[in-house]
Amino acid sequence: MNENPIGVIDSGIGGLTILAEIIKKLPDESFIYLADSKNCPYGPKTSVEIYNLSKRLIEFLIKEKVKLIVIACNTITVSCIEKLRKDFPQIPIIGTVPVVKTASKNTKNGRIGILSTKQTAESLYQKNLIKKFGKGLKILNLGTDRLVSLIENGEDKIEIRKILEKELKPFIDFKIDVLALGCSHFPFLKKEIQEILGNKVLILDSSGAIARQTKRILISENLLSEYNKSVKSFYTTGDLYRFERIARIYLNAGKSIFEKIKL
Repeated sequence: MNENPIGVIDSGIGGLTILAEIIKKLPDESFIYLADSKNCPYGPKTSVEIYNLSKRLIEFLIKEKVKLIVIACNTITVSCIEKLRKDFPQIPIIGTVPVVKTASKNTKNGRIGILSTKQTAESLYQKNLIKKFGKGLKILNLGTDRLVSLIENGEDKIEIRKILEKELKPFIDFKIDVLALGCSHFPFLKKEIQEILGNKVLILDSSGAIARQTKRILISENLLSEYNKSVKSFYTTGDLYRFERIARIYLNAGKSIFEKIKL
């Protein structure tokens, strides 16, 4: 069981930003990454649709005998992670870790921005978290479903920049000094976001926290790998060529296995 892989799922390529941090933290582990690129983005979908899609992804990973599942998608996490944990009690399931608490500790002017999908921004999960850590703070939580599709489809950076400038303007007007990225796709645009907001704004994402939590759970469940095998397999329900190209560039994936599947 210890040598079984860790499973990581996302609606598309966004979760690669989280997987990269987990690999750094756990270099001896093997991984299976599953991207539901065919149905991306998840943001505009209903909670029922998101649950049904996520359930199929988890069922696939369980058949592949993974020992732990990381949901590298904020939308899935806020929408249905508790139901998924209830329905699959035989395996540890980790969700994304919102960085509202970290943002609250790092803000100097008490004004924090959160950029996520609309589903995440509007969820009770997110709102309750903001209430918990946002006492005395002013928080602007904006949701957008435009950016994920643009990133996933590899749109021209000039076009993405135009949309980003429009999406980020409310944060500039609000005078935030910390921005929390509430979608795993958005770190792909971190450089552009920083340029628009300026160097005085601290940009945070949850990948490091998720990697640390994954290691803690493996230790507590006595599931750490005892050998350095480090096999990586990547599956997508969408465009295999584009997915493989991005994964190889971003993760230096080397001899990893890539395959398109139908769920």
